[in-house]
Amino acid sequence: MIRRHFFLLAALAAVVLMLVVGGMKLAFGQKAAGQGGPGGGRATTVSQTVVSSRPFTDRIEVLGVAKGLQSVTITSNTAEMITAVHFVDGQAVSRGQVLVDLKSASEDAGIAEAKVRLAQAERDYQRWKTLADRGVAPRATAEQYLSAVETARAGVASAQAQKLDRVIRAPFSGRVGISDVAPGTLISPGTAIVSLDDVSVIRVDFSVPDRYLATLRQGLPISARPDALPGETFQGRIAQIDTRIDPTTRAVKARAEFPNPGGRLKPGMLVKVSIDQGLRTAPAVPEAAVQFEGTQASVFLIVKGPKGQVARRTNVETGLASGGFVEISSGVKPGDKIVADGLNRVQDGASIGGGQGGKKPGAGAGDAGRKAN
Repeated sequence: MIRRHFFLLAALAAVVLMLVVGGMKLAFGQKAAGQGGPGGGRATTVSQTVVSSRPFTDRIEVLGVAKGLQSVTITSNTAEMITAVHFVDGQAVSRGQVLVDLKSASEDAGIAEAKVRLAQAERDYQRWKTLADRGVAPRATAEQYLSAVETARAGVASAQAQKLDRVIRAPFSGRVGISDVAPGTLISPGTAIVSLDDVSVIRVDFSVPDRYLATLRQGLPISARPDALPGETFQGRIAQIDTRIDPTTRAVKARAEFPNPGGRLKPGMLVKVSIDQGLRTAPAVPEAAVQFEGTQASVFLIVKGPKGQVARRTNVETGLASGGFVEISSGVKPGDKIVADGLNRVQDGASIGGGQGGKKPGAGAGDAGRKAN
C-alpha cells in the first residue's frame, strides 16, 4: 500500500515539474520575441548601401527576323529531266552562272531546223535580189523574200530562247543552300531546285509603336543581338521607314541593314534590335534592395532612431534596369542609406546593425532597355 502511494506521489511530482519547466520556457520565449520586434533591443544585421547616381540609356528594343539582301528559291518553269548539276551545296556562285541543265534534245532539233529554214530563205532572197537588180524580176518579189529571211531569223531566235529555258542560271551572286536534285531527276514547274541567298548584307524588318516615329530616321545607328549568338552585337543602320502606319496595331514598319562580311548572321535568325535614344543620369539602387508587392516597389531606408539606426519601409518609383541596378525616379535621393539585401529578415522600424555591403552604383554607362510593345 505504501509502495503504491509512493509511486503516485512520484508521478505527480514529475508532472508538476514538467509544467513548471514548460511555463518557464514559454515565458522566456515571449520575452525574446518581444525584444526582436520593431524597435526591440536586438539589432538585425544586414548589408547596407548608399544611393548613388548612375548613367542610364533610354532604348527601344523590338524583335525581328533576319533575311538576306536578296533571297530566292530557284525553280523551273517547265517539266523536264535534269541532265547536269553545276554546283555543290553551300557553294558561292556569281550572277549568270549555270546551275542546272535540263534535257533539251527537242530544243536542239528545233534550233537546227530553224537555222536550215533561215539558210534557205537567205539563198532565195539573194537569187531574187540579183534578178531584181538586173531588172529581170520585180523589186516587190525580192522584198517578199527579204521578209521571209527576217521571219526565219525570228524563228531561230525563238528556238534558241526555248533552249535557254533548259539552262537555269543564278539570278544574282550569292551562296546556294542544300539541294536534293541530281542528274536524272524529273522536275515540274515550281519544284524547288535550290535556295540562293545574298548574305553580304542582312536585313531585319521590325515594327515599333507610332509614338516612336519622331525618333526613327534613315541612317540612324541600330544594334542587333541574335538569340543564336549570345554575347555578340552587330552594328547597322536604319535603311528604310515605311510610308504608312498600320491602323490596327498603330505601329510603323522599318528595315535595318547590317553588314555581314563573315557570314555570322544567317537568314531566319531571331534577333533583338535596339535603338538608343539618349544617355541620362538618375539615382540607382541594387536590384536586391527593391521589394515589390504587386505594382508597388519599396526599399528599407536606414534612418536614425532613439537607440540607433532603424529601417523604415519607403515606397519608391522605379524606372529602367541595367547591370543589376534599378533606376529610382522618386522616394529616395543620392546619399541615402538603404538595406542592400536580406529584406526578408527586416521589418519596418526594426533596429539595424552591420556595415557597408552589397553593390554600390558606379559610374559605368548603363544599357537599360525599354521594350517597344
